Amino acid sequence: MFFSTSVANPFHMTAVAKTSGKSPEQQSAVSNDARSAYIARRRAAWDKLATEWALPTAANATYHRRLAEVYRWLVPSGSSVLEVGCGAGDLLAALNPVAGVGVDFSSQMLAVARDRHPSLEFIETEASEFQSSRTFDFVILSDLVNDVWDVQSVLECVLSHCHPATRLIVNFYSHLWAPPRAVAEYIGAAKPLSGQNWLTAHDMTNLLSLAGFDVVRRWQEILCPFPVPGLERFANRVLVKSWPFKLAAMTNFIVARPHHSVRPPQESPTVSVIVPARNEAGNIDEIFKRVPEMGPWTELIFVEGHSRDDTYAAIERGIAANSQRTCKLFRQSGEGKADAVRLGFAKASGNILMILDADLTVAPEDLPRFVAALQSGQGEFISGVRLVYPMEDRAMRFMNIVGNKFFSVVFSWLLGQPIKDTLCGTKVLWKSDYQDIVDARSYFGDFDPFGDFELLFGAAKLNRKIVEMPIRYRQRVYGETNIHRWKHGWLLLKMSAFAARRLKWV
Repeated sequence: MFFSTSVANPFHMTAVAKTSGKSPEQQSAVSNDARSAYIARRRAAWDKLATEWALPTAANATYHRRLAEVYRWLVPSGSSVLEVGCGAGDLLAALNPVAGVGVDFSSQMLAVARDRHPSLEFIETEASEFQSSRTFDFVILSDLVNDVWDVQSVLECVLSHCHPATRLIVNFYSHLWAPPRAVAEYIGAAKPLSGQNWLTAHDMTNLLSLAGFDVVRRWQEILCPFPVPGLERFANRVLVKSWPFKLAAMTNFIVARPHHSVRPPQESPTVSVIVPARNEAGNIDEIFKRVPEMGPWTELIFVEGHSRDDTYAAIERGIAANSQRTCKLFRQSGEGKADAVRLGFAKASGNILMILDADLTVAPEDLPRFVAALQSGQGEFISGVRLVYPMEDRAMRFMNIVGNKFFSVVFSWLLGQPIKDTLCGTKVLWKSDYQDIVDARSYFGDFDPFGDFELLFGAAKLNRKIVEMPIRYRQRVYGETNIHRWKHGWLLLKMSAFAARRLKWV
């Protein structure tokens, strides 16, 4: 009833049967002939469909309208976008790209596309043969991998059109919809697409890895592809994001990036360490002693926030005693850690931005590991995780541990990436990515009193690869925690509900 890639491809089976006993050259010729025949057949089918494209069925219209909504959420207006397998170009046009290029092998489809969207560029070629010196912010393969001869060769082709920050977005039909799709085609409710590659999400993840891509996140979309008032919107925005309904989703989405995307500057990034400090006078000397120099230079940016002790004076003394270090000190005018982090980041000069809590429960000696993970491209947002190694006695109260484990499940679901520890204060990212988060801040609003979640949510919205760095969590040696578990736990619940509306149910 369900088909693998090889079963769905009769030409491939014929090629295997005919190559027995032939020389490698003869086998290669047979394979090329089978590929050419397959492509010719698909091109003819899509050329024929082009004449019907102006009259979509109700189901197709609903499906493609929802696809466009999802892609508009993923791709910011004004990006450079390459769509391979663009068809009539409607999805590409819906993204309002600053530079939009559509590639398709159907001359008839491209004739429709050029007529509808004259401001976009369309190129006629087979998906794995597109050549250009340009790179793009986003590359889109929408319902293409189900239809090509060799998925890996297409992915390898588009990799050459990616820069380190490019995001590849792929959506493809779920193999569970093969039988319903066949019925819909038979009764005329869907365009005929026989002989598909019915790939699983695991299949596609494996192919992306083979082609040089690293999966950032994957999820399911579209539970109700029909215009059903009162049900369609709820099913496609809420139910499809939850188990067990997501198992019946019509299409799988994957966002990927070039493997280990290394951002400039690649050799010697400068580092700014932001230290929010409130009632931390007894820890200041240790911060100066223990924060290592990273890169060509490392600046320490202290943001003091209405302390009841002499924290501000202690920092002033530390700066005077460590004149060899690059340091800045600011007095916070607003309230809360988030306000302090924003001020520190705004004053930072480094290429890499780091947060170090002044309580020293995260050892400053661990900071170079965060820089190395970011600089190597292993991740694009590095967050500390305290729940891997055993903690020191009294480092974290029992109910705080329970709360952290609960919110790790919630936030992993929200962000679409595994998050084990949401509240570790040490977070590291590129300054350029932080600026993108600031530019998109209006999407979430000013909702985060901690500062950690604005960064996490922003990185997830930008589809940045989040990597957690295990650290050994230590108990305080001076002062008291500024976290109130019940008050702040309730805030976290409200923030989770808000984030679900902004990140999940869109």
